[in-house]
Amino acid sequence: MEKAKRPEAEIHIIKDQCKGCGFCIKFCPQKVLEESQEINARGVHPPKIVDESKCVICGFCTAVCPDFAIFVVEKLSKEEIKK
Repeated sequence: MEKAKRPEAEIHIIKDQCKGCGFCIKFCPQKVLEESQEINARGVHPPKIVDESKCVICGFCTAVCPDFAIFVVEKLSKEEIKK
């Protein structure tokens, strides 16, 4: 029996829109994000991606972000882009 292939995620963080609440980090069930050492335009540490391959595209990070500073999409393969 063949295993179903899990789609790959592409996580987008709009760093200067982040206010550093940490909700995306706290509520990620796969622990894909952590606080970065970088400081954004608001003077806070936005999240950084630890391991994008662990993301299951659940959308929790997008749903809990009060500033719409993070979103996740399915990464398309080269074959899918050509269609």
